[in-house]
Amino acid sequence: MKTDSLIINEISNLINKSLSDEIIDIVKLPISGSSRFYFRVFTNKATYIATYNSNIEENHAFLVFSKHFKNKDLPVPEILAISDDKCCYIQSDLGDCSLFDYVKKCVNNNHYDEVTIELFKESIDNLVDFQIKGNDGLDYSVAFPTERFDKNSIIDDLNYFKYYFLKVNEEIVFNEIRLNHDFHKLADFLIEAPSDFFMYRDFQSRNIMIKDNHTFFIDYQGGRKGPLQYDIISLLYQVKAQIPDSLRNELLSHYKTKLSSYININDIQFDKYYKYFVLIRLMQVLGAYGFRGLIQKKQHFIESIPYALKEIVALTQSLDFPFELKELSFVLNQLHLLLPKYQSVKEEKLCVTINSFSYKNGGVPQDMSGNGGGFVFDCRALPNPGRYPEYKSKTGEDVEVQNYLSSKEEVHRFFGMTHSIISQAVDNYIERDFKNLFVSFGCTGGQHRSVFFAQMMAEALHKQYPQIKVVLNHVVQKKYYVYDTK
Repeated sequence: MKTDSLIINEISNLINKSLSDEIIDIVKLPISGSSRFYFRVFTNKATYIATYNSNIEENHAFLVFSKHFKNKDLPVPEILAISDDKCCYIQSDLGDCSLFDYVKKCVNNNHYDEVTIELFKESIDNLVDFQIKGNDGLDYSVAFPTERFDKNSIIDDLNYFKYYFLKVNEEIVFNEIRLNHDFHKLADFLIEAPSDFFMYRDFQSRNIMIKDNHTFFIDYQGGRKGPLQYDIISLLYQVKAQIPDSLRNELLSHYKTKLSSYININDIQFDKYYKYFVLIRLMQVLGAYGFRGLIQKKQHFIESIPYALKEIVALTQSLDFPFELKELSFVLNQLHLLLPKYQSVKEEKLCVTINSFSYKNGGVPQDMSGNGGGFVFDCRALPNPGRYPEYKSKTGEDVEVQNYLSSKEEVHRFFGMTHSIISQAVDNYIERDFKNLFVSFGCTGGQHRSVFFAQMMAEALHKQYPQIKVVLNHVVQKKYYVYDTK
């Protein structure tokens, strides 16, 4: 990968060669979820956006699509210059304000204002134009990575969810063979939906720019031929937008009215497939958050997980599959178990997460708050109830195990020392207005000693600090408790 200085040099050469503008400054823009690098170029005439991306195929798709959409009078940036190696291109500057900036204000105010709603409706009108007008004559042979949202694409998204979300959250159990079978049944059903339309693929408010009070569109390089439902769902179910159901219904109705000016919705059985496209979109989103957040450790994506979980849990309650999908239903009905785990990621007040875990089965739990971890206390040097037959089938939540451990002097010393350390940290974190503290107690099997100490500490902290939130997470036992005084 080229250094920033080399890329900036290429941008300068391209500007000088193609636009003959005098460059005043070139500023690198914040990195997003992609591998592309963006720069704002300031010249004596205007500002431009320069993009550097070593993926030539992806660039080619964007450039061909942009020219086509511009010819169809769709609101996209104008491509002004392209480097000889196709790694760098210059486009018109649509500014820094996206529809998501409006959305964030609405979420913070707990109210969607009329200005934002009208921008959504304008975006939806343009979406339909992209799907119908933009589809007409578009060269899909350049689409990257695929020309069509087909069965393989759906299976890829479902596997993304399986490998990067389900498998990295060990609380969710499933039979992989049976789940794969259900994935194929669901995909076979969804590919029945009419799909001869342009599918933007990532149609969400971050990719909709607002300039001169109108909407413009970026990041459609992943577009392909596909069904109509997917893109409107991507917009309405962008999880951090937290669009209320009443507004969702209003905007969906607006979409259908606009679409009806082009085609008969009944002919494409739009509603028949709608909820199931919502499902696979949310599963794909969780897969993306798992990969970008839990695997690549990007905090923004980790913080988005609870929003997506809430959406898919709510959807699951209303799903009525037209055929039997036992294993998928079994998985979906477990997702609510993850809510306490991720809800503590971003809190308005201090949240202390206390885990019990097994050193031999999974190891130290991952801190989802982005702080990189916290206190880990090893209980293995303490008396082990698991060595005695009468306690083998019990856990640290059972009174018999608690009585056994409470009778040991070293247990009281251990709890006193750990409580003192954690209390000192809590006092300091409250004073400094920190939001997350991560504490873990581990033992051999994660069944007796660690469970006992985690529970004792959670109860003690809840009593000592009623103003904070305490989340108790028994990793091996797959149990969660929340102590929170409202």
